Amino acid sequence: MMDINKQIALELSIRPEQVQAAVTLLDDGATVPFISRYRKEVTGSLDDTILRNLEERLAYLRELEERKLTILKSIKEQEKLTPELEKAILSADTKTRVEDLYLPYKPKRRTKAQIAKEAGIEPLALAILNDQSLNPEQAANAYVNVEKGFTDIKAVLDGAKQILMENFAENAELIGQIRDYLWQHAKVIATVVKGKEEEGQKFSDYYSYEEPINKIPSHRALAILRGRREGILNLTLVIPEPENQAFNEPEKMIAAHFNIMTNQTATTWLNEVVRWTWKIKVNTQLELEIINDVRKKSETEAIHVFAENLRALLLAAPAGMKVTMGLDPGLRTGVKVVVVDATGKLLEYVTIYPHVPRKEWDKSIQILATLCEKHNVELISIGNGTASRETEKLVSELTKQHKALNLSKIVVSEAGASVYSASALAAKEFPDLDVTIRGAVSIARRLQDPLAELVKIDPKSIGVGQYQHDVNQPQLAKSLKNVVEDCVNAVGVDLNTASAELLSYIAGLNDTIAQNIIAFRDEKGIFNNRQELLNVTRLGEKTFEQAAGFLRIPNGDNPLDSSSVHPEAYPVVKSILEKNSKVLKEIIGNSDFLKNLRAVEYTDEQFGLPTVTDIIKELEKPGRDPRPEFKTAVFIDGIEEIKDLKEGMVLEGVVSNVANFGAFVDIGVHQDGLVHISELANTFVSDPRTVVKVGDIVKVKVLEVDEKRKRINLTMRINKQGASNKTTETKDQQPRQTNRPKQKSPRQEASPSAMGEALLAALQKK
Repeated sequence: MMDINKQIALELSIRPEQVQAAVTLLDDGATVPFISRYRKEVTGSLDDTILRNLEERLAYLRELEERKLTILKSIKEQEKLTPELEKAILSADTKTRVEDLYLPYKPKRRTKAQIAKEAGIEPLALAILNDQSLNPEQAANAYVNVEKGFTDIKAVLDGAKQILMENFAENAELIGQIRDYLWQHAKVIATVVKGKEEEGQKFSDYYSYEEPINKIPSHRALAILRGRREGILNLTLVIPEPENQAFNEPEKMIAAHFNIMTNQTATTWLNEVVRWTWKIKVNTQLELEIINDVRKKSETEAIHVFAENLRALLLAAPAGMKVTMGLDPGLRTGVKVVVVDATGKLLEYVTIYPHVPRKEWDKSIQILATLCEKHNVELISIGNGTASRETEKLVSELTKQHKALNLSKIVVSEAGASVYSASALAAKEFPDLDVTIRGAVSIARRLQDPLAELVKIDPKSIGVGQYQHDVNQPQLAKSLKNVVEDCVNAVGVDLNTASAELLSYIAGLNDTIAQNIIAFRDEKGIFNNRQELLNVTRLGEKTFEQAAGFLRIPNGDNPLDSSSVHPEAYPVVKSILEKNSKVLKEIIGNSDFLKNLRAVEYTDEQFGLPTVTDIIKELEKPGRDPRPEFKTAVFIDGIEEIKDLKEGMVLEGVVSNVANFGAFVDIGVHQDGLVHISELANTFVSDPRTVVKVGDIVKVKVLEVDEKRKRINLTMRINKQGASNKTTETKDQQPRQTNRPKQKSPRQEASPSAMGEALLAALQKK
């Protein structure tokens, strides 16, 4: 059997003992975030990316080994298992190779070849193959069997041909060779289905398209496969045509493998068998298989792109704990307005109608000003949907007329807000609110803390993927769940204010335990220390071990509970204090003291150098937020629709999506522009994610505008020397939790008293 640990070590370029340690921890129920953060000594400091890859390969290789055992058992029961076959199966390193070997023994429906074998024709087929000097017609005469349905020589030879075709097509070595040839030399050709030219305009780039199968990028592969699925495109796999030769290359390979010679009596008949084997059996089988493999690889790549974009979005800079107004723009139905406090609690809501058809512009500004003054609003979060730029202009006017309010406006992606607003979760939190108001709440909160709010939405609805509905859905869901889990644990959560949805992604927790934590909080009040977690129903020692380090308690009994230092490592801190005659408050944040510590002096059998180093670093800035500093893009007034764009314009925008072929940038015209990979930098770029990520603020120049197709081509190659025009920076922030009140502030529904007319009257009264 395969040594799985050695195989994984080889693939990931790590040591077998690191793999063994990680596998032992995973099998024992440890989570990837916990292992990567708190078991560095055990695994040799494997990070979460390597651990995720290790976890995935471990599952694949274990499934492979299980499949081998099943196949060996099946062949053995048929009494056809030879030592050579057993060795070949056990040494196979892919599922494809195993299935190739199993194909001749795999139970199948009754074939023409099997019928011919039952009629006793197999000896004839093998005789002609082994002695090609035989005359097939003469040899076949002895096998005519009227009772079995083989009434003449032609029928007998057809039966013999079916037997050889099946034998040829089920030869694992041969099929492997032909598969490799096709992968290296075949082209995929797409053409439009006749009569579908108008209906399939979005696939027009592929109406006459060809590309080597081994070079087609994932986004193009998924596009043409979608076109085929929707009945717009035909798709075929073609190989180079032979010049003045009887056989193409795969046919040559078949003939050579079975030693079919030229100028023999049976040559003409055997050549026909070879051609039919390729045309009917092998070509059809391998075309389906290779295109399916391309689909799977493309799906895997698309899922990876989606996951990385989601990671960037979830780890986007939070605006922080500030009173925020959320605006969900609309025209006829009005702009939904909410105000949430620093913890995201809904304070008030109203609908204004500044745009057509009602055009209550001045009245809307007065209502917004009253709300901002009443609640000391600091930030205004504007959704980027319909009427977004018009609403942004309204807010700009508000800030000009009421400078004393000192407001900052930010346009945010509202992708998924409608999904959240119609969800059972939103209905539970705001049972009496209209769904549009719930959406405005989501828009406000996602500015305060994108991670905390976006975990409430199915990642597939957040809008940072390409072809997400075309890929393997269970695989996509698992990958995205892993990303959310890694992001949530990388940041950590406030145990006393986190939602059940946020808590459920903490290492070791699940939906049930998260709800139990909320119930405990509702009944007993806030947590004062991490040890109180052990009083939560169904949260035992093992779960506590996995989760405790990621759950923070600002202003609790123990200052270490607000940090990422795991409770199991508190003795290390105690040792530091005792050896230096210090108390905890003297060393927290004391960089001069901490930088002079020699971590090796505080190691022991349980806590090695990596853990002690992490602890000292954490004590410098307890609960540090790994996310970047908050910044915003500035959209130019007057550039609000695609028709306002002109070639050569230089604009600022926000990267909304990154694909393998480039990046999409929101420049405030309701249609994202594309910066092709060749336009991302002045140097060669192989992966767009090395230049930009979702949420980056960039400067772009308009290259081309196609209003009819709603396509905008942009470039980031503005300066001759500048390889990148990113304007974002990253640095550590102060802990987000330190300013939170100790007492719990549950999010709840505001009174519907915040009506426009009442606010206007109040302003006029003043």
